[in-house]
Amino acid sequence: MAEVPPTDEGWFVLHDLRAVDWDAWQAAPERDRERAVADGSEFLRDAVAVTDADEGHTAVTSVVGDGADLMLVHMRPAFDDISALERQFESTELARFLDRADSHVSVTEVSGYVSTEYFEGDAEEIDKGTRRYMQSKLHPDPPENAYVSYYPMSKRREGADNWYTLSMDERRELMAEHGDTGRNYAGRITQTIASSLGYDEHEWSVTLFGDDPVDIKRIVYEMRFDEVSARYGEFDAFYVGRRFPPADLDAYLAGERVPTSEFETDDSADAHHGHTETDSDDSGDAHNGHTETDSDDGGDAHQGRVDGADEDDIRGSLADLDIYAGKPHGEDVYATVLYSEADPDELAGDVDGLRGNFEHYDTHVRTAVYDARERDRTAVVSIWETASAAETAAGFLSDLPGVVARAGDEESGFGTMGMFYTVKPEYREDFTDRFDTVLGLLDDSEGHLETDLMVNADDENDMFISSGWRARDDAMGFFRSEAFRNTVDWGREVLADRPRHVFLA
Repeated sequence: MAEVPPTDEGWFVLHDLRAVDWDAWQAAPERDRERAVADGSEFLRDAVAVTDADEGHTAVTSVVGDGADLMLVHMRPAFDDISALERQFESTELARFLDRADSHVSVTEVSGYVSTEYFEGDAEEIDKGTRRYMQSKLHPDPPENAYVSYYPMSKRREGADNWYTLSMDERRELMAEHGDTGRNYAGRITQTIASSLGYDEHEWSVTLFGDDPVDIKRIVYEMRFDEVSARYGEFDAFYVGRRFPPADLDAYLAGERVPTSEFETDDSADAHHGHTETDSDDSGDAHNGHTETDSDDGGDAHQGRVDGADEDDIRGSLADLDIYAGKPHGEDVYATVLYSEADPDELAGDVDGLRGNFEHYDTHVRTAVYDARERDRTAVVSIWETASAAETAAGFLSDLPGVVARAGDEESGFGTMGMFYTVKPEYREDFTDRFDTVLGLLDDSEGHLETDLMVNADDENDMFISSGWRARDDAMGFFRSEAFRNTVDWGREVLADRPRHVFLA
């Protein structure tokens, strides 16, 4: 018998696809349509806001082409949660005008193809980056305002092409090749994979989210040439469309373009991740190809580090203090920082390779290695224009040698402020002396955990300061202090450009 890879399961998933009875909708009295929209919108708002469970997500998606018009993707911690949502939707006035087109029941999964350490190591010893990556697979946070392609798939079980009779090493090698293809789309495609073995006709559900429908087509096209897909994959229908907020249900049924506006204008929606709407030409039809994995694709771009409302509030508070809060060129930036105890030269070489891949993406701002002045560790900093891209980068960076921590992971802490400064060469020593003075004040500050000053290994005038705090009030209290105010005023003379202050977690 072939070796069975271990699995871990997370949220249960229901893809609920509906076709609108357009003849009945057009013939219905206006008051009936209004009642259906109101009732349907209320259900969708509650589902998106996850009022029925402690956690989870719901995505409301249009569907273009034959087969369906609407797709609801429910993710919940319990099987009974998605069962209840299905029946509740059936009881709405809107459902009277909808026919069930298709459905798929599954559960998010990670497998031993991804990491043997995750399944075999002691829970306390597993690398935090690995643990975070696995948890992002089990509890995904699909991006808003994105194009969506969903399809079910299975592994072939015919003669010499029986996936389940291959050795573990053969399967792992094939999946690694498949993951390498997916990683080329990091920051552009988020992929959610769930297992439906024992639940549904097909074995997995795959859902792709992307800002550009052409990217969906391209990742599917490229992965089709991977042997694991070309030889062992079996596929059925593809459904493609666009996410929209519940408030746009009336506009959708009226034939208007949706979403009508950015998601943050809808109270029920989750925090907006800053995506940009992109039109596509004929080549962007996601039906033209397909992709598949066994729960280990590398092409995802996951979640921001901090709740959007909290982050906006923090940025606003800093702005009120005339402290620049990470908005170059009028746009937010997001940073992820990992600390490594590996040899700096070895680490720099590995980071150079990742940086080369990152630079293919428009959302990438900078990735650099920073050396500590006094501590025996190095910081790898990656700055991006979207939270999802920064989080995806963290997954790749966590595989670097010697990674021991991630900024903002303090178990009892509020989080970490990352402060980036480009110092005029003639003031570099003055800047470090000033930091030593401020550090003395920080050590006496209530709720302060630790603060490091680190220097870019390739540019001694590029400084990075990470400052960890136990509570938000403690951090903001220091930023409001006269000592910090005086430092900010002094910095205007010695800095070569405007600093960035980015909340890391």
